[in-house]
Amino acid sequence: MNYVKLGKTGLRVSRICLGCMSYGKVKATPWPDMPNWLWTLTEEDSRPFIKRALELGVNFFDTANVYSIGESEAVLGRAIRDFAHRDELVIATKVNGPVRPDVNGRGLSRKAILTEVDQSLRRLGTDYIDLYIIHRFDYETPLEETLETLNDVVRAGKARYLGASSMFAWQFMKALGIQRANGWATFVSMQNYYNLLYREEEREMLRLCLTEGIGVTPWSPLARGRLARPWTDEPATERAKTDNFARTLFGKTVDIDKPVIQRVNELAHKRGLPPSHLALAWLLHKPVVTSPIVGATKPHHLDDAIAALSVNLSEDEIRQLEELYQPHSAPEGFS
Repeated sequence: MNYVKLGKTGLRVSRICLGCMSYGKVKATPWPDMPNWLWTLTEEDSRPFIKRALELGVNFFDTANVYSIGESEAVLGRAIRDFAHRDELVIATKVNGPVRPDVNGRGLSRKAILTEVDQSLRRLGTDYIDLYIIHRFDYETPLEETLETLNDVVRAGKARYLGASSMFAWQFMKALGIQRANGWATFVSMQNYYNLLYREEEREMLRLCLTEGIGVTPWSPLARGRLARPWTDEPATERAKTDNFARTLFGKTVDIDKPVIQRVNELAHKRGLPPSHLALAWLLHKPVVTSPIVGATKPHHLDDAIAALSVNLSEDEIRQLEELYQPHSAPEGFS
């Protein structure tokens, strides 16, 4: 395993981050119109993946208060208690998504953040979060209120660092400017949607992160598995049947995504490698990328991700992987 600094901080994280969204089972949706988490793994089925990640040298784990309505955090917390030493690991969790049906059960208000950080700490079984991330931009809360509260969370010792997730580059730079002007704790990472099928972040966000020393931890680096297999219609998995968010990511891009997926598979066949190795290796070759967030629900997923660290791509291979890309519109719900 390789370890790198998260942006310009002194914090060192593994080059692969284990995303824990799939871990923690809910028996039923607790209120109408909430995100569907019925496809996730039970705690018994989740723990081996966390243990295997630790064995492979992964020290970076990502979850969120909204994943399985908190159960993901609880499963990760118990596994870390049983399998590892807390201070040797970097735990990231997030705030903003709906966790209760009441009007203050989501968002980035002072009330929501201070309530949810304590709930996350309780479920994780720890007294601090290494990287506390705002899951999305909150248009209904004054940005200053959110940023001052996040600074209070850091000063109280409940979080070591702050991160942000998918938003527009101008929003992120505005937030950084407010934080710096007030001497508040600043965002040190950006968790955004970035892979061979969605490269719009290269226009502004990634350039911003590179110049400002922000670590980038892309989510869905294999585009919900589409870059890990030959082109096919959506498989009839439990997640695919209920994954409404995936429809916003891919519903309108089938025609322009297909050539890219076919090219990944062609080059993978020539190299004698699984396509996921090439797709992840391409991402890891980007100087601004710190640690892609990889989900694992099958035994080979983690081993494949680690193997991608050893794949070197030539400039010509990178050109071939990139040349068929066509511009995409930002999916719904990004900001």
